[in-house]
Amino acid sequence: MTVDAQDPSLTSRPVALVTGVGRTIGIGAGIARRLAAAGWDIAFSYWHPYDERMSWGPEAGATEAISATLDGRSAAIEADLADAATPAAVFDAAEDRLGPVTALVMCHAESVDSGLLDTTVESFDRHFAVNARASWLLIREYGRRFQGPHGTGRIIALTSDHTVGNLPYGASKGALDRITLAAAHELAHLGVTANVINPGPIDTGWMTDEVRAACLRQTPLGRLGTPQDTADLVEFLCSPRGQWINGQLLMSNGGSA
Repeated sequence: MTVDAQDPSLTSRPVALVTGVGRTIGIGAGIARRLAAAGWDIAFSYWHPYDERMSWGPEAGATEAISATLDGRSAAIEADLADAATPAAVFDAAEDRLGPVTALVMCHAESVDSGLLDTTVESFDRHFAVNARASWLLIREYGRRFQGPHGTGRIIALTSDHTVGNLPYGASKGALDRITLAAAHELAHLGVTANVINPGPIDTGWMTDEVRAACLRQTPLGRLGTPQDTADLVEFLCSPRGQWINGQLLMSNGGSA
């Protein structure tokens, strides 16, 4: 794990930890930028070896470019969330550089297409390690450490309802939903809200022309979602205006069928 921080001497603002911020065009990066503009300091995690396995490949200089666009202080944390020891280490790094975490926003994901008949045990286990186990461990770490005023804490996770032909991803995201929504009740004594967002089809470089066309046909607004669409909802939920929304799985997908 490596950590890079900017301007640690600046007056501290509320700190948000955003996971899965690996590419400048990703949802995680969009959320980090939106929260930073709204007054949050941002700790964000990334894991470039994942991008190296994907069809889009790694984005050179992405971490530095994302950090440069964030208002306030930021800390970039390289983190392999498939390792069960990593979530605690991520919180250690965020707290060391920026201070206590008020909002946890989980955008990280392992996603490799495969179905019931061709998913390997190794792939299945990795999906659950990253998407479900790491999310539980991050939430657990957050719950153990949170000391903010009652009603200010926020947990938000991004999910998906895609399971057919994408078995390990969809199944592990289903587990993520249950884990996150449980936090709305189990962490009630802390005054922490916990919600899940399904952002629908957002093209961050993974869509083929065929997938893009199919998604457009299924969306009443006639456009694809953008990282900004998700980021706006996350910022609202993290604000005092979003406090009453709790324990919900929110569909933010433009009405996609």
